[in-house]
Amino acid sequence: MAGGNGERLWPLSTPERPKQFVSLFGDKPLIRHAADRLKGVFTPDKIFVITAKRLVAMTRKALPHIPKENIIGEPCRRDTAAAVAVACGLVKKHGGAKAIGCILTADHLMSPEAGFRRALKDAIKVASKNSAIVTMGVHPDYPATRFGYIECGDNLVTKTKTQFRNVKRFVEKPNETVARKFLTEGGYCWNLGMFIWRADVLFNAFIRVAPDIGTIIDKVSVAGNTSALLKREYVNLRSISFDYAVMEKINDIIVAEGTFLWDDVGSWISTAKYFSKDNANNVCIGETMLHDVSNSIVVGNDGNVVALVGVDNLVVVRTKGATLVCAKDRVEDIKKLFIPKS
Repeated sequence: MAGGNGERLWPLSTPERPKQFVSLFGDKPLIRHAADRLKGVFTPDKIFVITAKRLVAMTRKALPHIPKENIIGEPCRRDTAAAVAVACGLVKKHGGAKAIGCILTADHLMSPEAGFRRALKDAIKVASKNSAIVTMGVHPDYPATRFGYIECGDNLVTKTKTQFRNVKRFVEKPNETVARKFLTEGGYCWNLGMFIWRADVLFNAFIRVAPDIGTIIDKVSVAGNTSALLKREYVNLRSISFDYAVMEKINDIIVAEGTFLWDDVGSWISTAKYFSKDNANNVCIGETMLHDVSNSIVVGNDGNVVALVGVDNLVVVRTKGATLVCAKDRVEDIKKLFIPKS
């Protein structure tokens, strides 16, 4: 899934060029990292990208090794449930009812990638043998309040290197007190938003709890032209997340507990962790000039120099089209810039 509005890493990430196309981490965008992680698991012809229609050309440019027809453009925004249903239809169309599909993220970081691939392969094995949806999680290493959590139940014997457990419940983004409790108690994973399933299992789940969205699955599986079908049908689908529409309403869910490191790099604070700091605890990316500055994140881009004097605890990002100046402890409020004014 590779949609998104590009709000949290604004202004480097924008609606016209969302986070998955940002190349801060190495010499390739996050979406290319995501596709390259799948080498040895899927061949390029079995990788599909569901993105916004306006981003299809940019996606094809970032992923030239993936067949053009495998990059599907949503004609309008309908949140993630509709996108997952379309994915199920595509898997059923190309592999049949027993084929395995994986919903993966286009803009996260994982390391080591070999650890992620091992967990994914193990999850595919488990999903193929169970009438359950497998979700992926990793154990939290700090009390994060911007991630969802999974409360894990009994261990399952699967003869894989990855540990699998039944899911007791999903917990939406908790406050810090609750997050610290989860960390202390153990038995909780961060919810990575990645799902592995057999097409018939996911189809049955949709028809059971969200039939109005699930009807698109069979339509996609027999459509000669997916784009034409979506142009005709997509606007009629309910806009709701996959978690709310399906995952929180079914019981047959298994979590694969990954041992790899994971980050959704969803803010300038989390992004800064991947860059070195100067003696005053500043992270400087691109062209910058600092004097008497501390504890700040400063980004110059597209040849623009950013100069700061006598300030601290700021996030300052300059691009060709916009400039952000934000208190470091308010980065989560950047998205409020994009709330329509009443």
